[in-house]
Amino acid sequence: MARALRIIGLETIPNIKPGDDIADLIVKSCIQEGINIDDGDVIVVAQKIVSKAEGRILDINSLKPSDEALKLSEVTGKDARFIEAVLMESREVVKASPGHLITITRHGITCANAGIDRSNVSGLENIVTLLPINPDVSAEKIRRKIKVLTGRNVAVVISDTYGRPLRNGQINVAIGLSGINPFKDYRGMKDLAGYTLHIKNIALADEIASAAELVMGQAQEKIPVAIVKGLKIKIENNHTAEKLNMDKEKWLFK
Repeated sequence: MARALRIIGLETIPNIKPGDDIADLIVKSCIQEGINIDDGDVIVVAQKIVSKAEGRILDINSLKPSDEALKLSEVTGKDARFIEAVLMESREVVKASPGHLITITRHGITCANAGIDRSNVSGLENIVTLLPINPDVSAEKIRRKIKVLTGRNVAVVISDTYGRPLRNGQINVAIGLSGINPFKDYRGMKDLAGYTLHIKNIALADEIASAAELVMGQAQEKIPVAIVKGLKIKIENNHTAEKLNMDKEKWLFK
């Protein structure tokens, strides 16, 4: 692993509209800001701009709440139309309690409100963004286009904010990726004392997403893309962020 990293936030990404080419905007911003894209860079992209570019924006006023949404609204205190949107994007409701609705999304991510969010969209309560239909495919498209535009072989991570069970506060995690193994697996290796490691399998993509969030921010920073340099990773194909999702059968707490 690297001894030192550089994380550079792009400050000139414009407000994203449906149909925008994220890769093209990243390359243009790098040129404008004098930042080189190099082989082995990891480009972290906020889920919100990917969703906007892909038109994953919804006016919940257009929805008619189902009976299930109405019942969950009574339990959670949330808008029944918002809950209907959550149900549309979910495989299963895991937990409903006052102020909280935890589901498993269509992607297999266990999170609050199926990842549906009102922040940094329009400022209106009724307009929300949905997660990309397939974040791994979204990351792959961005990575391939950057290769076409620059000739550089990079990895792409799509990040989103995530509330951690049994821990206060949120972090950013990888919900989509391309060109990078989501794990750094130490199992089978020996530690400094010669002990063979049996469990340690680091969620590398999540750690990259969290590190990038330190420069990207969550509110008025206007930095939806960060470039991580110096990781010395091997660019690899055929990996997905879905591997980071734990199967329900393996949950220790239910």
